[in-house]
Amino acid sequence: MSKASALRRVRLSAVGLLVISAYFGLAHAVDELPKQGLRVAQFEHELASPDARQTADWVLDSGNNVGLPFVILDKKEARVFVFHADGRLRGATPALIGLAVGDDSVPGIGEKKLSAIRPEERTTPAGRFVASLDRNLKGGQILWVDYDAAISLHPVITSNAKERRAQRLASPSPLDNRISYGCINVSADFFKNVVSPAFASSNGIVYVLPETVPVKQFFSPKRVASLAQ
Repeated sequence: MSKASALRRVRLSAVGLLVISAYFGLAHAVDELPKQGLRVAQFEHELASPDARQTADWVLDSGNNVGLPFVILDKKEARVFVFHADGRLRGATPALIGLAVGDDSVPGIGEKKLSAIRPEERTTPAGRFVASLDRNLKGGQILWVDYDAAISLHPVITSNAKERRAQRLASPSPLDNRISYGCINVSADFFKNVVSPAFASSNGIVYVLPETVPVKQFFSPKRVASLAQ
């Protein structure tokens, strides 16, 4: 066999392998290639969904957090991830979220009394929120997420024993974590040791992932300019 024939055979073999790889879906590995040279979030050894990882990477590489600490709330998995501004993980924890499935708040819900909020209205809205530390009416520290809708991230409230909020946080099933009126509950220790220090010196950004539509409808490169404002 001549060198030219051998070279053609090698080229044809390479093409064949590419076709076979694409046919069997192996070409999806190409999606990982653009990450080389891009800024990616560091989840350390924490388990995280593809949606959470892709959103955190997008936030960091696009600069959508504008140099501020940020939080990813994965509602489907009922988990919170808190990051330094540079994408290093501060900590991760289970969270309690709104009782109802949904990505929008009922208009004017922030003005309603809790007793007037129907079960189907108790959603944790999805989106990008500028967050800051504050105090509630009892003097406890909270992180405001959506002030107009009265949504905050705060230490778990255990005053109503029937709700079993502490036990729900400890449960391995995210289905058990749907109990709140829309606020995001984490353990008192996590709030004190992770959330509070992260936002002590500046505001930050909270990204609440949607659960009824694809994540890209809320967070994608096309929306970087509008979300960064």
